[in-house]
Amino acid sequence: MTSPAAEIPTHYVPQDLPTHIQHYINGKFVDSVGGRTFDVLDPVSNTNYATAAAGQKEDIDLAVAAAREAFVHGPWPRMKPRERARILNRIADAVEAQEERLAELETFDTGLPITQARGQALRAAENFRFFADLIVAQFDDAMKVPGSQINYVNRKPIGVAGLITPWNTPFMLESWKLAPALATGNTVVLKPAEFTPLSASLWAQIFRDAGLPDGVFNLVNGLGEEAGDALVKHPDVPLISFTGETTTGQTIFRNAAANLKGLSMELGGKSPCVVFADADLDAAIDSSLFGVFSLNGERCTAGSRILVERAIYEEFCGKYTARARNIIVGDPHDPRTEVGALVHPEHYAKVASYVEIGKSEGRLLAGGGRPEHLPEGNYIAPTVFADVAPGARIFQEEIFGPVVTITPFEDDDEALALANNTRYGLAAYVWTQNLTRAHTFSQNVEAGMVWLNSHNVRDLRTPFGGVKASGLGHEGGYRSIDFYTDQQAVHISLGAVHMPRFGSVEASAANEG
Repeated sequence: MTSPAAEIPTHYVPQDLPTHIQHYINGKFVDSVGGRTFDVLDPVSNTNYATAAAGQKEDIDLAVAAAREAFVHGPWPRMKPRERARILNRIADAVEAQEERLAELETFDTGLPITQARGQALRAAENFRFFADLIVAQFDDAMKVPGSQINYVNRKPIGVAGLITPWNTPFMLESWKLAPALATGNTVVLKPAEFTPLSASLWAQIFRDAGLPDGVFNLVNGLGEEAGDALVKHPDVPLISFTGETTTGQTIFRNAAANLKGLSMELGGKSPCVVFADADLDAAIDSSLFGVFSLNGERCTAGSRILVERAIYEEFCGKYTARARNIIVGDPHDPRTEVGALVHPEHYAKVASYVEIGKSEGRLLAGGGRPEHLPEGNYIAPTVFADVAPGARIFQEEIFGPVVTITPFEDDDEALALANNTRYGLAAYVWTQNLTRAHTFSQNVEAGMVWLNSHNVRDLRTPFGGVKASGLGHEGGYRSIDFYTDQQAVHISLGAVHMPRFGSVEASAANEG
């Protein structure tokens, strides 16, 4: 049984919680034009603690109009990179200053353990600092043909960027899109996830205090099929950056086609964690436990399919199971908690249904349902299934919760076949001491990102994105700069250029001859 905390605290509620969350359009907090709202609940008590303005098409229209006006006539796109960078660094300072407040709000709203939520503010701040540095250091190519031609590239912001963000680590993932979109001189309309609007509401004051001009940042809360749909379809929004599940991404792809929008989409994942017999077994267990059970298992890059070489399979399963059973599930604000509450009752029901499916598709080694000491709230014990066949639903489908499958393999070829046997291709983790195998396997695995003998640690300069059903395009580092800018080629001739003279007397005579 999953270990409870020694003393489960009473449910913690942060002070000064808002009871109503508004949109932020053109520098003002506003309600929906039609007065529509939706309820916001916390995942521990599953009771409503606030209402939020529910954006409709008319609210998106207002936000896009404000962003468009700020882009066409405002100072932001015309500022020098250093001027924008100063504001981005002030934003980073403000985010860091709110680290504790942000962590308690994020934990309350999402159910993430407080110790894992605390790092999100620092990561968000670093995103702004990184792109502040990048735009100042940015340079573009000049191509020369000596004495004949010079060609150079202008990078120009594109316009209004529509940013649609998920509910897992929402504030940090919002910063991941906001920082490069703003750094490159675009204006934005942010549509945060409806399950977790609380921390997004902090951005407005942060940006205002940092000196961001009105209209550059706009926020519209609401449901994906209403506010999100209107943002995707709006003709004055040329860019959409979306993080979320694959079926929603497919809908966005279809709806963006009419206006030929630029799309960047980081979608679902079912990432393999491949453990060979020569691996550092203890390190592999540490990493694979953290990789699937941190953030309550609600992470796109979770290594939720563990593939283990047959020679060490039973040893791995035994050690992994013992550790999984000792993971502390409890109130998210208890610093001892390692797995908190899933974000929403709807998502809890989905994950719980997969746990039941798994009981007929694999050998249950740990978990399997709600922890006995937590009769209320969206809690699921870390669940481990072994001997899972590649055709099983729990092997193939994204669960997005604290559930992992373990499957044996005989050799490198079978490991690669199992790793690639899914529609997804976001990440992969490979554990082996054999460098030739490690690099060869990385080359051949169908994944946008691979970690060798490591858990999920990133350099912000590297591309982030997936292949197959896990996404479209990449962001991160210069890839983000590429997405949020147009690259205009300018060509200059340095001398006389020979060209045909259509319609001239000489041309006519030559043609007659």
